[in-house]
Amino acid sequence: MRIGLLARVHLGTVAVLSVLTLSACVLVAGLPKAVQASYDEALRRALSTAPAVTADLTVTTMSRGADEDLRERGQFDTRDRLWREILPAALRPLVQPAGTGTSHMSAKTTLTPLTGTGGRTYLNLGWLSDAERRVTWVEGRAPAAPSTMRYKGEPVPVFEAGLSREALRKTNMRVGETKMIGEYDYAAVKIVGAFEAKDPGDRYWSHNSDVPHVIEILPPGAAETEKHVTALISDVELGMLSGEGRNLTYRWVLPVEPPAATAAAAPELRAAVGEFGRVVALQSTGASGPYRLESGFTELLSDFLAALSTARTVMYLVLGGLLAVALGVIVLAVRLLTDRLDHTLSLARARGGSLRQVAGTAAALTAIATAPAAVAGYALSSLVPGPVLPVVHAGPLVVVVVAVAFCAARTALTHRRPLHERREDVVAARPGARRITLEVLVVVLALAGAYLLRARGLTTSGEQDPFLLVVPVALTVAAALVTLRCYPYPLRLLVRLAARVRSAVPFLGLTGAARARAGSVLPVLVLLPALAVSVFAAVVADGIAGTQRLASWQQVGAPIRMTSEMEIPAEAVERIRRVPGVERVVLAQTGQVQVGFGGERAEAVAVDVAGWREILDGTPVVLPPLSDGALVSPELRGRGTFEIGWQSRVKLATRGVVETVPGFFTKGKFLVVPLDIQLRPAVNTLLIKGNAALADLAAIVPSATVESQEQALAAIRDDPLTSAVRWTLTVVTAALAAYAPAAVVLSLVVGAAERARTVSFLRTLGLSDRQARRLAVLEILPMIAVTALVGLGLGLVLPAALGPGVDLSAYAGDLPVGDYSLDLFLPTALAAGLTAVAVLGAYAHTVVSRRRGLGAILRVGDLT
Repeated sequence: MRIGLLARVHLGTVAVLSVLTLSACVLVAGLPKAVQASYDEALRRALSTAPAVTADLTVTTMSRGADEDLRERGQFDTRDRLWREILPAALRPLVQPAGTGTSHMSAKTTLTPLTGTGGRTYLNLGWLSDAERRVTWVEGRAPAAPSTMRYKGEPVPVFEAGLSREALRKTNMRVGETKMIGEYDYAAVKIVGAFEAKDPGDRYWSHNSDVPHVIEILPPGAAETEKHVTALISDVELGMLSGEGRNLTYRWVLPVEPPAATAAAAPELRAAVGEFGRVVALQSTGASGPYRLESGFTELLSDFLAALSTARTVMYLVLGGLLAVALGVIVLAVRLLTDRLDHTLSLARARGGSLRQVAGTAAALTAIATAPAAVAGYALSSLVPGPVLPVVHAGPLVVVVVAVAFCAARTALTHRRPLHERREDVVAARPGARRITLEVLVVVLALAGAYLLRARGLTTSGEQDPFLLVVPVALTVAAALVTLRCYPYPLRLLVRLAARVRSAVPFLGLTGAARARAGSVLPVLVLLPALAVSVFAAVVADGIAGTQRLASWQQVGAPIRMTSEMEIPAEAVERIRRVPGVERVVLAQTGQVQVGFGGERAEAVAVDVAGWREILDGTPVVLPPLSDGALVSPELRGRGTFEIGWQSRVKLATRGVVETVPGFFTKGKFLVVPLDIQLRPAVNTLLIKGNAALADLAAIVPSATVESQEQALAAIRDDPLTSAVRWTLTVVTAALAAYAPAAVVLSLVVGAAERARTVSFLRTLGLSDRQARRLAVLEILPMIAVTALVGLGLGLVLPAALGPGVDLSAYAGDLPVGDYSLDLFLPTALAAGLTAVAVLGAYAHTVVSRRRGLGAILRVGDLT
């Protein structure tokens, strides 16, 4: 047979099949690339925004005596090269070369007390391999060679050192002073200069925050804070720094380069970090202390993989549903093509054509329609940025194979005997006992799987949970089977009622719908996963959006919040009230208070609660009223009336328990008290209502940090993983909204010939055009309406069924997403759209049938 001629004769059907294949291949090949690119971007952002001390790989060891001391820079360089040589292959592309990024080496003492301070001030000595590139000397000079002096009759080393300006200010030291350190092994520190960090915001300083800053620590049970200061020494002084009488730690920092990380390699990277730590520990010898790897890189990867697992689960569900619906619509188009070829292939079979020739011809025509379109879709997907995954290559191939295989199989089954004549519309076949048993088993297993998933939740192995992927598919299949088997029964009740009506149209239309064959019903059931997945995507997206808004309010606690480490002057508060856009300002003071008379501490906020509640009116967060006493955290519940020490001693009665305080506390010991308990409030926090420019507010109090709820919400939404989940859900919903009407149209076209035949018979009995249109609508709408309702119901049930297994908190500001409320606009629009398409399609078919003569439809003998 001439395939080219068949393609020209059925050009419209071939074109429809090509367009559907093209769209499916673009989605199947393009969406995974875009999604994987967002995964990579999420991992890179997680690594780049994390402190360098967390993301980088740091090898450390402690010197326990003179034999383990490193006396010169060359010894550090030798070990640095060793660490880089033993890096696992997976980590080498991620580690930056020596001397770049945050790469450096250091030697520091810890817990070195300043003599005579009773352990309240610690002056440590530190050597940084790249100090000359990191600091600027703003007073005095850089340290030079060490010397010696006598102290208590004994010679002690004198280290020339420099301190940061902040350290000089907070410890009341001066350049030119000499301080003694140690309790037994004394040494002198001569302060010869003051420095500042060249780039205070450089991630490098997270490794050495003790150098430019003073670390203040309040030990448990202590009343005063400890101050820890690190002074910089020179390279030549490194030889005098020994672990003989001090806590001396050596570090080699191997910086991680975020742009080189990929999400696909994250599990391998996590394993490689563990292997690197094991190999590093093996380098320890008797002449050196034990080496160990210190890094939060593994924890970062674990947190990322946990969030990624949930993202992949959601993506697999929606993308898998999209692929299934796309294949279903393509199969409908292939069925339409085989129906159009039925007369030609039957004639060829009757004239001696073999079954292989007949099936091969139909398959070849399908391949001509789908293969070029698949290649074009694959080529268009290359325009989408992102890594090329195996599914990008396999997806278009699967689409073509499914279309061609279905065509060949259906044609072979249809034409396995020449001159096939059948009237399946006369007698409806009853399903066998085995088939009913199998279908009941599928439904029971789906319900049991949903129950077990809710009972056990998601596996915590960090890998994809296959059970979570099987349950939605099983629920969809079960819903389809129940719909297919049960929907005729209520229609039969309507048929009995319609039989009592004088007009025959309702009876005939509903009878045709109730007696629809499985072959004509199954194409319409493509709508079920389409609607279920689209509604599921809409519900999840809406739940994420609502929880994101709640998280942003809980993070900030007001439309705008201004916080300062120092007291905000009253004059500045008045200026802030006059800023354009400011509607109200609520004063607050935060601090740490003493609970009782012992060493127990708690965080506290003193605030005008009534004013704060007015600011929060209409927002997702709620604060209980408070006029006196205190609202306490769960850790402080049950104390009745207790006393705190803040600016003065105050007795407070417990007025309520709050799990969190928006904008301030989420865990630990904390309390909220009225602002008027303070004799003179030292206001350091402002809660502002309005839409004032943040820059204008920051200019009034330069030392303060200004945050807004809108800013926090944007930060949550701009997370790459969050953005990927949201836009993928949007794209899939839009694609399914297009596929659903396409399925309706194709199902109408597939049954057009049989429907036209039935109408033509009835027209010979006096059926009018208006009655014919009503008949077509009544025959089509019940199945579409039932399928739409079941699909919408399944889409609403899926989030609740999968809730315990799908933790979406990583995309909603770390709050659990549990409120899956749905805006009814989307399901109403989908149902109305499908109904409109069905009605218009039915009318179009009846119009076409009316224009065709009865002789073009009915054969000789049909009326006898």
